[in-house]
Amino acid sequence: MQNGMHTDTERCVRAVQSKDARFDGWFFTAVTTTRIYCRPSCPAVPPKPQNMTFYPSAAACQQAGFRACKRCRPDTSPGSPEWNHRADLVARAMRLIGDGVVDRDGVPGLAARLGYSTRQIERQLLAELGAGPLALARAQRAQTARLLIETTPLPMAEIAFASGFSSIRTFNDTVREVFALSPSELRARLPRHRAGATAAPGLPGVLNLRLPFRSPLNPDNLFGHLAATAVPGVEEWRDGAYRRTLRLPYGHGVAALTPMPDHIACRLTLSDLRDLSVAISRCRRLLDLDADPVAVDDQLRTDPLLAPLVDKAPGRRVPRTVDEAEFAVRAVLGQQVSTAAARTHAARLVTAHGDPVDDPEGGLTHLFPAPAALAALDPESLAMPRTRRATFTTLVGQLADGTLHLGVESDWEQARERLLALPGFGPWTADVIAMRALGDPDAFLPTDLGVRRAAQNLGLPSTPAALTARAAAWRPWRAYAVQYLWATDAHPINFLPTQNGGPGSARLATSGSPAATPGTTRPPRAARTPAAARTPRTPRTARTEDAQ
Repeated sequence: MQNGMHTDTERCVRAVQSKDARFDGWFFTAVTTTRIYCRPSCPAVPPKPQNMTFYPSAAACQQAGFRACKRCRPDTSPGSPEWNHRADLVARAMRLIGDGVVDRDGVPGLAARLGYSTRQIERQLLAELGAGPLALARAQRAQTARLLIETTPLPMAEIAFASGFSSIRTFNDTVREVFALSPSELRARLPRHRAGATAAPGLPGVLNLRLPFRSPLNPDNLFGHLAATAVPGVEEWRDGAYRRTLRLPYGHGVAALTPMPDHIACRLTLSDLRDLSVAISRCRRLLDLDADPVAVDDQLRTDPLLAPLVDKAPGRRVPRTVDEAEFAVRAVLGQQVSTAAARTHAARLVTAHGDPVDDPEGGLTHLFPAPAALAALDPESLAMPRTRRATFTTLVGQLADGTLHLGVESDWEQARERLLALPGFGPWTADVIAMRALGDPDAFLPTDLGVRRAAQNLGLPSTPAALTARAAAWRPWRAYAVQYLWATDAHPINFLPTQNGGPGSARLATSGSPAATPGTTRPPRAARTPAAARTPRTPRTARTEDAQ
């Protein structure tokens, strides 16, 4: 796919007439006769081509005076995959808007995070998306408001402010303009048995949502990876769901994510409902739900040696994170140690320095410690070698004072350079952070032993230089190629857990030594394998609503 698809009228018309769900989120169809806008896969009878106009965003449709279709609900489409695989200003701005920066800090705050003037940002967003940052944030607020109206019994005044609106009047006007119904009418349209049914009875701040994605999605390595590396107290696998605590702008939360055939069931427990849109955005990012698996897999299939892996289990995603700084810290904790040891190190830090939380529905106890809390600890209390202790203290110190910033808006190449300048950081550690924390879809790990072993077994080059040269044809999706290569090994990260608990409850590898499992490379310098994907040295047996 290419940016600006909405300008290719003939292609858009074909997608609408075929009701192709793969294009949901890529563009929106506005019908000039009804003044309604839809997603490409709308089940209604397609309008005549001469009555269609195409826009790149829901916000652009709303700005042009079109209302959201009540049948296909285009505001719940998966996000455009453009913002995942691009690192330019517009993509970085869209990721920040999705994370709620405009609602919290305004357009000046967005500009400050990106290092550009407000005028430059507005001009580029208008040119590419047909809407400025305020309109894009407004569309997100409207979606959050609809979710709260339809899934909670909260009074409208509380919903207005929880959605990010500055006044009840603005809330009423926006909902009426976007959905052609007042907030009360929107709630009244629900069947009596559904009104408020998705808010857990007796549990304020608990919501059940559906997170849509583009098919196919293979949940095995996605949830298997998260469960096998879960930090006790912060993450767990329970009752078929991956659960973890969330540090959010206005409070904290717990997310429970369960893979279903056509969506991810998401149960959110929030201390402040103003964090709803941010929590949804971070859960989607964690599970890479806005990816375009068809584009990824089609590119990887061009390599005849990768094609059988893709055909066997298409739709693999890259397991990511909800907190970029947390993942960087965990990467350092996992250098040169087993998964079990890395989890032990992290659990000790969580118990000593994490903020405690209540979890009536499970066994989560803490938020992962913030960089400022870790920077204040006594380095001598860390049970790790002196060189890795220096790496750890330097990293958390720079994260705490702002010298190093890792976030959704980070420039991937600049972040790599800054990470490589830190003591104890080699290419493997920098690239695994780029891949899983920063979301770079082209990050590659040619020195990873699991990748090299899989490459050798497939007949691909197994030396880092030769493998990197071969992988040039896989760009810009080399991070996904890593997932397919890792999946050739019978390692716990590649399988859904079979019962409650952490990695001890997942299906364990049945082959070989720990060195023969994914991610257990020993790269140069101190950049050894993080807790992201390493086998323990001695394995032990051990009705909802759509949300964009």
